[in-house]
Amino acid sequence: MTGRLNRLKLAGLAAVALIFLFGTAGGLLDRLFPLPLAGRPVSTVVTDRSGIPLRVFADQRGIWRFPAVPDKVSDLYIEALLGYEDRWFYYHPGINPLAMARALAQNLIQGRVVSGGSTITMQVARILTSGTGRGGAAGRGRLTVKLIQILRAVQLEYHFTKDEILGLYLTHAPFGANIEGVRAAAHTWLGKDANDLTHAEAALLAVLPQAPSRYRPDRHPGRAARARNKVLDRMAGFGIWSREDIEAAKQEPVVPFRFPNPMSAPLAARRLKTLAPDAGIIKTFLDQETQLHTEELLSNYMATLPPEQSGAVLVVNHKTLEVQAYAGSADFFSIRRRGHVDMVTAMRSPGSTLKPFVYGLALDEGLVHSHSLLMDVPRFGQAYDPGNFTKGFSGPVTLTRALRDSLNLPAVQVLAAYGPARFHDRLKNAGARFAFAGRPNLSMALGGVGTCLESLVTLYTALGRKGVAGRLRLRPSDPVTERYLMSPGAAWIIRRILSRPLPGQENIARLSGNWPLAWKTGTSYGFRDAWAVGVKGDFTAGVWVGRPDGSPCPGQYGGVTALPLLAQVMESLETPGRIVPQPASVAREPVCWPSGLGEKAVRGRAAGACARRFSAWILDHKIPPTLTGEAGPAASLVRTLWVDASGNRAAPVCGGVKKKAFALWPWQVEPFIPARLRRASVIPRDSESCPDLAPMILPALRIVSIADHSVISSQPGRGGAFLPLKALGGNGKLVWFLNRRPLGNSAAMAMPEPGEYQLAVADETGRSDRIRFRVIRIAP
Repeated sequence: MTGRLNRLKLAGLAAVALIFLFGTAGGLLDRLFPLPLAGRPVSTVVTDRSGIPLRVFADQRGIWRFPAVPDKVSDLYIEALLGYEDRWFYYHPGINPLAMARALAQNLIQGRVVSGGSTITMQVARILTSGTGRGGAAGRGRLTVKLIQILRAVQLEYHFTKDEILGLYLTHAPFGANIEGVRAAAHTWLGKDANDLTHAEAALLAVLPQAPSRYRPDRHPGRAARARNKVLDRMAGFGIWSREDIEAAKQEPVVPFRFPNPMSAPLAARRLKTLAPDAGIIKTFLDQETQLHTEELLSNYMATLPPEQSGAVLVVNHKTLEVQAYAGSADFFSIRRRGHVDMVTAMRSPGSTLKPFVYGLALDEGLVHSHSLLMDVPRFGQAYDPGNFTKGFSGPVTLTRALRDSLNLPAVQVLAAYGPARFHDRLKNAGARFAFAGRPNLSMALGGVGTCLESLVTLYTALGRKGVAGRLRLRPSDPVTERYLMSPGAAWIIRRILSRPLPGQENIARLSGNWPLAWKTGTSYGFRDAWAVGVKGDFTAGVWVGRPDGSPCPGQYGGVTALPLLAQVMESLETPGRIVPQPASVAREPVCWPSGLGEKAVRGRAAGACARRFSAWILDHKIPPTLTGEAGPAASLVRTLWVDASGNRAAPVCGGVKKKAFALWPWQVEPFIPARLRRASVIPRDSESCPDLAPMILPALRIVSIADHSVISSQPGRGGAFLPLKALGGNGKLVWFLNRRPLGNSAAMAMPEPGEYQLAVADETGRSDRIRFRVIRIAP
């Protein structure tokens, strides 16, 4: 009895020793021959917010592969795969001795290889070891290859869970051509995602890895159908699927077609791939439905434009800052349109699209209100003297009209008062990207700086986010970065000003009483870039149209080229068209011109102080006076004079009996206001008893050689014809301008070609006059 116990003890100790030795040897072999996972090439899949692939980048070998896990694959496919390949997958340790014995017997009986007895784990081991699918490693005997697969299978089971091993199969199994993984196979051979398969489709994908080339659906649909039906019969035999489902599945044809790889948002995907070159899956905030529809709108719209032009559209939910559509070019594959150039990030001149921020920051600074008197007049004698898009001038205009009509001179006037350097720094702090040579200057208001569509949309999010701009987010990993740009009140006023009907839809707006889309257009110098940016509901969108090489597109500008596309994009978004509530800091007050102050403040103070009245939006209960530019502070617009008993200007020593205040308009706008409001009509004439009074009214400047709105005929063949340049009044040297081009101080100009012209003259004090005329050609 004792001897038997001793023998049992020795046997137990020997077993423990063998287990220890086997474990030690196995551990040593595991370290000496690690699984070949680390160096495997990675395919990158860029997906939308729901995980739908947008674009796939092949790995270093040109293999298309979508990473997959069991939870993201159809249950029908998992049932077909395990039912056909490895029913005991979740129970065996990597190898199935019964299956291997059965396969050996079948092969001996048939005299050829008809079954391999491989488990899913062994197939994964074969894929990882050889990298050639079911083909085995070259130069090795079949028995050696099988032995290596068995050892690797045990090694896999030691390192990974069953679901992780299954995930490796779902990702790397060969499916014909350069397709690996069930998700890539589903998109390539079925045109759908692997989480939405029918019984027939699941059975087809389950059998394809057995002979990927032989069963390729696009080349051998008949073979593929027969192999699929074999799987269906197996599923029926095991009772996994019902006979009705099997019979219905056999009726589905195998489509002999290879669907193209997904190619939505190609430039956004390329951008993200560059940022994360080794990532397997890059999830974005893009919405596939919005992305595809935006790309379709852009493509259809560009079909109406010349083939060298391209376009870009960016759509962002400004509440969350998530980019939902990113169309960087009109056609990614077009050589003529240079579709490979991402115009969302390309630096271009923004035209007039920065003007809303000039006025918004000036509102916060207390320089203006919504109906401040701004001057759309020539800046003769100034270092920066731009013109308007329409080549003419409007004289005194409200801020609202200046912004809506995108007038250049008022924007430059306000930016000069605010400061170009401050303007640049505030926008850059809010997330804008700029590129220009030199220092910030007044040209920024009109597009004299480089920026991009992404930067503009970033700034415009502030109009929908109570003045706080936010960096756009493409991926869930992108942090929420917000920067203050302007106060909620200023943002509300600017958005309210920009909320107006689109051209041609004014009657619709009048009927509805509501126009929720706030929009602004821009055109860069030489018609190179057409822009449109809009805010509606929870969305901010931007559009660029032009030539990527920077060539001009004559006759195309923001209002006619980019705005219609923006309107289509905004109309397609499911966003409520609600009006943003008015902030408590904003109020409506009556204001007067020329002072720009509130009606109550100027009532009774000076004659002519309320020559024109407006209902203005004001901020923080402050009504700033008119910006007079170089003419001095606003107080200079109200002059207090001594008058005699007859109302004539006098001095106390020569008959002056009382003081009287007079409201004057800025000198610069005198040629544009009615004669009754000009200084010569407002200021009383000098008393004859006071001959030494300082002159208050300089002689008016008037063009007299050409009448306003005249039509001048030009006869062909009569060369050398000239038009006289003559003006009365003014002070000092006169300078002439034809359509903004200086003519100097000559007395005549050559007869211009037929067309519309504006002739202007300015004196040394800055006063000016201008007329329009037309030249026509008559037959001899």
